[in-house]
Parts: sequence; C-alpha cells; structure tokens
Amino acid sequence: MSEPFSVPVTVRGYETDTQGHLNQSVYLNYAEHARWSLLRAAGIRQAELVARGVGPVALETTIRFRQELLTGDEVTVSCVFEWGEGKTFRIRQVVTRADGTVAAEIEAVGGLMDLSVRRLVPDPRQRFKELAARPELFGL
Repeated sequence: MSEPFSVPVTVRGYETDTQGHLNQSVYLNYAEHARWSLLRAAGIRQAELVARGVGPVALETTIRFRQELLTGDEVTVSCVFEWGEGKTFRIRQVVTRADGTVAAEIEAVGGLMDLSVRRLVPDPRQRFKELAARPELFGL
C-alpha cells in the first residue's frame, strides 16, 4: 500500500442540504474528484484511456459518515489503491477536516473495463503500470 494521495476541497454552500450539512451524494463527487486527480498526477488522461480502449468502472461503494461537514469547511480527500490478484481492486478514501477530524470513509471496488468487449480486463494492476508515468502513486 502506498502513501495516500490527497486533494483539498472546500465545501460550497450549494452542496449542502436543508440541515445545512454536506449532502450525502456530494461525498461521492469528492471521492471521484480525488480519484481522477490521482490518475492525472500519475500521468493518465481520460482521453488516453478512451484511445487505449479502457475505462475505470465503479462496482461497489460504501460511505461511512463520521462527522458532518458545513459550508466553508476545508477538507482533504485521500485516495489509496489496493491491488489483489483478480480483475478488481479496492480504493480507500478518507475525507478529513482541516483540524484532523475524519468526516467520512469511502471504500470502493473498481475495475478497468475493456470498452470493446464491455468486460473487465484480467489484470488491471498491469494495465495501470503500463498507462502511468508515475505508477508509484498507485502503490505499484
């Protein structure tokens, strides 16, 4: 497992619900933003993935809400890939307030789809190694 990659995010007012805290669906947006930021930092662009006929897919996502987030809260969203031997991988993410309080934990199972046959590639770990200029950001 590698050191977590993370991105800063500021909670915006329009992302909150009637209770004044961050709407539950926005946590997924923050997680997605961190994942795509990691891909870009590793040298992988969305257009390149499409050109190579592959795309990341989410298969399962679980969010554990720990502390509410309010408008103006500064957070970091971390992202760590965990690799197994099969067609899928895990992504662990933590949304942390500036004071160190964990606001949410997000765990996902993902895969890399071969867009021509609409099936998961057999070894996503190897494909990410081939695609990335900085595979160490994925723990590879």
